[in-house]
Amino acid sequence: MNFQFITDTIAALATPPGVGALGIIRISGPDALSIADAVFRGRTRLAEAPGYTVHFGAIVSEDSGVLDEVLATVFRNPRSFTGEDSVEFSAHGSPFVLSQILQLLLAKGARLAEAGEFSQRAFLNGKMDLAQTEAVADLIHAESAIQQRAALHQMRGGFSTELNDLREQLIRLTALLELELDFSDEDVEFADRTALQQLITDLFRKGQSLTESFRLGNVIKNGVRVAIIGKPNAGKSTLLNALLQEDRAIVSEEAGTTRDVIEETLTIGGVLFRLIDTAGIREHTTDRIEQMGIEKSRTNAQKADIILLLQDPSDPDPDMDWLAPFASKLIPVLSKADQESTLSPSGTALALSAKTGQGLDALRSLLVQKATGGRLQEGTVVTNVRHQQALVRMLEHLQVVQEGLESGLSGDLLTVDIRQALYWLGTITGKVEIDRDVLGAIFSAFCIGK
Repeated sequence: MNFQFITDTIAALATPPGVGALGIIRISGPDALSIADAVFRGRTRLAEAPGYTVHFGAIVSEDSGVLDEVLATVFRNPRSFTGEDSVEFSAHGSPFVLSQILQLLLAKGARLAEAGEFSQRAFLNGKMDLAQTEAVADLIHAESAIQQRAALHQMRGGFSTELNDLREQLIRLTALLELELDFSDEDVEFADRTALQQLITDLFRKGQSLTESFRLGNVIKNGVRVAIIGKPNAGKSTLLNALLQEDRAIVSEEAGTTRDVIEETLTIGGVLFRLIDTAGIREHTTDRIEQMGIEKSRTNAQKADIILLLQDPSDPDPDMDWLAPFASKLIPVLSKADQESTLSPSGTALALSAKTGQGLDALRSLLVQKATGGRLQEGTVVTNVRHQQALVRMLEHLQVVQEGLESGLSGDLLTVDIRQALYWLGTITGKVEIDRDVLGAIFSAFCIGK
């Protein structure tokens, strides 16, 4: 993103492209009101209207006449999303009409916004910190209730509040140590070393807790890949259909019906699961297409977060030794529990029948438990890999400080790593000078108009 244009006025379509009942065009910048007035004809000039007011009128082109009748919503700085004067035109959702309005605004002096530029201006104008603006994108792309809650918590400043508390404690610690340096000739010690050790220990534990929450955060943000694995005719496709409550996969008594991977999404307990129905795995087959499907099944099992291993009760030998390295992510399931079998259900396997529904609720609960570790707590969960990496770097420097305090290092040596810890903490919220390329990469992932 080019920072040289940060003080000009931008415009963009804020709703998805395509035909709809309504489409919204957003304008923001120092000339937003005057540019809007150049195309809007209503009972009130928008430049004279108070903020948070809505006005009915028409968009008029000097060449084409009236383009559409619209509602114009006025937001005045600093009480707007971007912290700048802003106008939103709510027009009818014709792609042609919206394009004509946008082109007219550009002709009157606005510039087409780049991806994420409205959110970037909100950050640069102090309306939100960097972590909050990233949460805006997470909220837009939320596919489940838990993703929504995590994004809202971060967008409202819950995560930032915890980081700011860590930051203030580190700054206070640095101030005490640097004050000692000013009086080094007098051998004065302002900071109680025992208290400092306890403070660093507490800060380290808090940072470690946030870092460890990323495992759950990754589940929340990206969903959980669940590979359904088993021999041909074990009931994999029937189980997929039962969980989805629709006939998504072809079910047949003939072994080897599923040749390719079928992937569908399902929300259970607020958690997004990506269910992958795979080809049945057997050691001996001369069918080249089936062999390719089996290889894909093995690959998907290796990449999955959870493996549902289905075993037909009539087959005492699952023949799945190759799954041994992935035992920690296995959920063994005995299928076709509605059928009589000579095989007794295993104490470690869940018996279910996709046809009758027996055991499906237990399986759903087990999936959520396995995915989250039973930690679907409210509050801050780190969902962003950039944040997690910054916290890891911060902890590395705090550990050096911790060891330095234990070995009696002088304050000037300790403050070097404390400042580095502060730097990495600040990169999360933007309370340090962030490299422009980093900002560009962050906001370029946003949609245009946001």
